[in-house]
Amino acid sequence: MNLTSSLDAADRSATVRIAGELDAETTSEFVDTASRLLETNPGLRALRLDCADMTFCDSAGLSGLLLIERRTTAAGVDLHLDNRPTYFERVLDITGILEYIAGRRATSAPAPTEEPDGDRGETELG
Repeated sequence: MNLTSSLDAADRSATVRIAGELDAETTSEFVDTASRLLETNPGLRALRLDCADMTFCDSAGLSGLLLIERRTTAAGVDLHLDNRPTYFERVLDITGILEYIAGRRATSAPAPTEEPDGDRGETELG
């Protein structure tokens, strides 16, 4: 696996590009790289994982992804999984990880406000 990371100061985001296999042998390097970006950039708003060149991901890689998700959530940083290959999209869907990550992001969103006139768009059935 080959990892490259970059920082965009303008929009306060960092990107980790994953190339090759994310597996038991490479996951610790992946987690260390992402964690280092979070620790050394306290004003970070988003961590983007570019998966375009990732060729394989096993359960250790998924575990590492979930660890990074917990760390980004704790730091108040949005996690984005960009350019997901079809096989990886399927793995994330089958395991529920994509829905879990999206759900965590949604729970941190502000609650919707009520309409000033009290109309909630309810329809009477009768």
